[in-house]
Amino acid sequence: MDENEIRKALDRHWAASDANDFDVEHDIYEEDAVLEYPQSGERIRGRSNIQASRIAQPNSKRFTVRRIVGAGNLWITEFVLTYDDSPSYSVSIMEFRDGRVSRETQYFGAPFAPGPSRAQWVERMG
Repeated sequence: MDENEIRKALDRHWAASDANDFDVEHDIYEEDAVLEYPQSGERIRGRSNIQASRIAQPNSKRFTVRRIVGAGNLWITEFVLTYDDSPSYSVSIMEFRDGRVSRETQYFGAPFAPGPSRAQWVERMG
C-alpha cells in the first residue's frame, strides 16, 4: 500500500469514527492490532476487542482532525476528540503492516488557560 492509499484509509477511518460507523472505523486494523492508552495504562489486543471497547463507550463523541502527517509505515494524526461537549486535544500514532494498522498509541490532553507570563509572545489560536 503506498502513502496515498494509507492517507485515504486514514481519512476514511477518521470520518467513520466521527460518524460512529464502527464497522468502517475498524477496517483499518489488523486482526491482531494492539491499541494503547498510556495515560490510563490500558492495552487492548485484537481488532474485535478494540471495536467492542469503542462501541461500549456511552458518551456522545465527535472527531475533528487537525492534521495527518506520516511516511512509510508510521502515521500521526492530531485531532480534537469531543466527548459530551468536552474537548480533548489528542494524538494518534499508527504503525502500519501490510497496509493495515498493527499498533496504535493514543494520547489525550485537556485544554488549559493560557499563561500570562508569555502573553506578549503569543498569537491566540481559534
